[in-house]
Amino acid sequence: MNIQIFGVKKCFDTQKAERYFKERKTKYQLVDLNQKGLSKGELESVKAAIGLNNLINTKAKEYKRLNIEHIRTSSVKEELLLNNPKLYKTPIVRNGKQATVGYCPDVWKEWESQE
Repeated sequence: MNIQIFGVKKCFDTQKAERYFKERKTKYQLVDLNQKGLSKGELESVKAAIGLNNLINTKAKEYKRLNIEHIRTSSVKEELLLNNPKLYKTPIVRNGKQATVGYCPDVWKEWESQE
């Protein structure tokens, strides 16, 4: 498995995801979204796995500030996500072409069984 966790250190679900992989001695890479957002390629890969709207945190202050609920075009939403990492729901956990948003131990367990 090649696990990447995109999250925020203060996010409880990101911490739980980290703990999940640590307990199973699975190597992972943590990318702090406060320091570095997803690249365009990473966003494309995650979007293909789970859909663009599932990535957007509608409870984020940035969501209201940028008035995203009225934006219909996905290319504009993608651009906003790339430039505002605080808009992402966290954690985003990626395993190659597969991805999840939030704390999803059931899905991660399936990934382990596919190894």
